[in-house]
Amino acid sequence: MLEVLAVFFRLGLTSFGGPTAHLGYFRDEFVQRRKWMTEEEYADLVAVCQFMPGPASSQVGMAIGLKRAGYAGMFAAWIGFTMPSVILMVAFALGVARLGDISDAGWLAGLKAAAVAVVTQAVMGMSKSIITDAWRAAIALGAFLVVLLVPNPFTQVGVIAAGMVAGVLLFGRERNGENDADHVAATRSKTQSRTVGAVALATFGALLVFLPMIAGAVRNTGVGIFDSFYRAGALVFGGGHVVLPLLEQATVPTGLVDHDSFLAGYGAAQAVPGPLFTFASFLGASAEGVPWLWGATIATVAIFLPAALLVIGVMPFWDRLRQHPMAASALAGANAAVVGILAAALYNPVFTAGVHSPGTMGVAAAAFVALHSFKLPAWAVVIAAALVGGIAL
Repeated sequence: MLEVLAVFFRLGLTSFGGPTAHLGYFRDEFVQRRKWMTEEEYADLVAVCQFMPGPASSQVGMAIGLKRAGYAGMFAAWIGFTMPSVILMVAFALGVARLGDISDAGWLAGLKAAAVAVVTQAVMGMSKSIITDAWRAAIALGAFLVVLLVPNPFTQVGVIAAGMVAGVLLFGRERNGENDADHVAATRSKTQSRTVGAVALATFGALLVFLPMIAGAVRNTGVGIFDSFYRAGALVFGGGHVVLPLLEQATVPTGLVDHDSFLAGYGAAQAVPGPLFTFASFLGASAEGVPWLWGATIATVAIFLPAALLVIGVMPFWDRLRQHPMAASALAGANAAVVGILAAALYNPVFTAGVHSPGTMGVAAAAFVALHSFKLPAWAVVIAAALVGGIAL
C-alpha cells in the first residue's frame, strides 16, 4: 500500500496535461518501468474505464491500486494522485495562490508541450504491442477518424463497443494463448470479492436514486452539495471538461458560487497536475453557507465516490470475464479502438493545446527524445519542460 501511495503521489505532483496525458504517464510508470501489468492488461483496463461514467484516468489509477494492493491500495492510489491537486485548488479558493491570468505563462506552455511528448510515446508503444496485423490497424484507424470527426464523449463509448463487435467477428479464438500468458503475468494481482462488487454496484445505484429525495427533504446545504456533486460524477462520460456544464448548473444558478469565481477556478484547474475533477474541491471550498474545509471535503468525496464504487463493482467481474475466449476476442478489438481513441486525443486536445509556436514544438520534440531515446522518467522530463518554458517561452 505504501509503495502504491508513494508512486501515485509522485504522479499526482507531476501529471500535467489532462486525462489522456495521465494515461500516458500511467503506462510509462506501470507497464514500462515497474512491469506491474502487461501492455494488453493495461489496454483492457483503459477500455473498461472508458465504458464507465466518471473520470477515466482516476478510475484507471484506482483499478491499478486495487489490483496491486487490494482496497487499501485503491484508496492509496486515489489519495496519492488526487490530493496534490485538491490542496492547490482549495488554496486557490482561499486566495493563497492568486496567480492572476496564467493562461499565457511560459511554465504552463512548457508543461503542455511535455504532455504532447508523453502521449506520443504512449500511443507509439501501445501501437507496437497491440496493432499486430492489418485488421487491428483498420479498427484503430476507424476509431481515430470517428472520434476526431465526431468529438463527443458518447462517441468514445460507441467506438469501443464497435471495436468489440469487430473483434468477435474478426479474431475468433486466436487470443487464447495470449490471454493465458496475460493471466500468468497477473498472478500477483490482488483478487476482489464479487459479493463486495455487487454491493458496491447496488450502492452506486441507490445513492443515485435516493440522494435527490434526501436532499429535497432535509434542505441542508451540505447534503445538497453532496447530492449535486455525486450526480455530476455518476452521470458524465468522458470526464474532464465534460463535467463542467453539470457543475455550473449545480453551483452558479443555485447561488453556491458566483459566475466569476466559477470561471477563475476553472482557469486554475488547467494549471494544476492530477484530475480536472478536483475543480469540485475549489467549488466546495468557495460555496456559500458551509465552512470551506467541510465544503471542499464533501464536494471532493462526492464527485469521486461514483468512480470508486464502479471500480470496486466492475473489476471482480471484469477480471473473470476477460478470461472467456469470446471476451478475449472482443477485447482485442476494443484495445485496437483504444489506440485509435488515444491517437485522436493526441491531436485534439493535446497537440492543439500544447504546440502553438516553434518554441513549444521544440520543447515537445526535446521532451520526446528525452523520454524515448534517453529513457528519462516522465516526471523529470515534465519538470525540465516547465523550467525551460518559464525561461524561454
